Amino acid sequence: MDAVGLITEYNPFHNGHQYHLRIAQQLTNAQVVVAVMSGNFTQRGEPAILDKWTRAKLALENGVDLVVELPVFDAVQPGQRFATGALRLLNDLKIKQVVFGAEHPEWNFKKLGSFEKKFRHDDFTDYRETFATQFNEALVEKTGISLTDPNDILAYSYFKACQEHDWAINLIPIKRQGKGYHDQTLGLYLASASGIRTAIKTGRSIKNVVPKVTAQALAKLTIIPSWQVLYPILRNHLIQSPVGELQKIYQMTEGLEYRLKEAAQHELDFQSFLHAAKTKRYTFARLLRLCLYTTLEITTEQMTNTQPYHHVLAFNDRGREYLHQVKKQLQYPLITKVDAEMKDHLLALDYRAGKLYQNFTAVEQDVKHAPLIDLSSKKH
Repeated sequence: MDAVGLITEYNPFHNGHQYHLRIAQQLTNAQVVVAVMSGNFTQRGEPAILDKWTRAKLALENGVDLVVELPVFDAVQPGQRFATGALRLLNDLKIKQVVFGAEHPEWNFKKLGSFEKKFRHDDFTDYRETFATQFNEALVEKTGISLTDPNDILAYSYFKACQEHDWAINLIPIKRQGKGYHDQTLGLYLASASGIRTAIKTGRSIKNVVPKVTAQALAKLTIIPSWQVLYPILRNHLIQSPVGELQKIYQMTEGLEYRLKEAAQHELDFQSFLHAAKTKRYTFARLLRLCLYTTLEITTEQMTNTQPYHHVLAFNDRGREYLHQVKKQLQYPLITKVDAEMKDHLLALDYRAGKLYQNFTAVEQDVKHAPLIDLSSKKH
């Protein structure tokens, strides 16, 4: 059986994702759709609007055959590590074709990747700007292309990861449909995930831009996951922890421990805290990720000594058949149920992230949670 890979967050699953899934199958003629999906926290470091099991279930109900979790140590990262982590799992799962959305699919992303070799990291030392801003300015000067749209940045990162690791994956960019990534308006049929989340928070109807099952799942929310809810945990940790302990946190560099500690002592709500900590040197996404690393007490040592694995969240009969086809060839562990030993070792960071997410739901996120199974599906 041939499979096509999708790299997703499904935060939440909407009509644009249905389009992506349908086009991916049409372009590749694949019999199986495999999604590597972020867990309970997104690439930007924010809690997902629905827990990973609910989102995996929605993916299954909308045509995905197998959902594997992208571990938090790769999921909550800048584009390059996010892309590398996801493609590493898909490559291990013997998937040779990956389809993804991009704002400019006509660009030669593979060629763009070669330009980065001409730059040195120490070429970008203006501390008044982020590294990403300085790099993009240099790229525009060399190529005339401005790499600023989120999905274009990920597309670039996918091609760069395959080049660096010599993965024989056919990367297929398609035109992203509908609203822009950060667009907050709702169309007649399509809307960005960001716009949908904003609509939910403000009480607007989203029924025209998401599948019925997604609307039903969102209607059951009693707490909308946010950093505002988690902020008391983060704030207490920043205030109580000695500076020396904070300095051990992953990505806590350039004196950020002092800046965050000072902001926490004065700001009582999360948005005020975030703006107090913000400078031109750091993006909001960088700070949000750092907030999660700090709350979970993820150290640099822990983050740099991680081992990839396939944590299966959901599958149907095609997904099960595909797993059976490839499982003996896998380099990384295949996990279908988390036991007590795993939560303290291999899956320790995801376990901690799941426990933090339980501030929004009573559902156990990892230990003894078996994959969701739907064996009633029909062949594509």
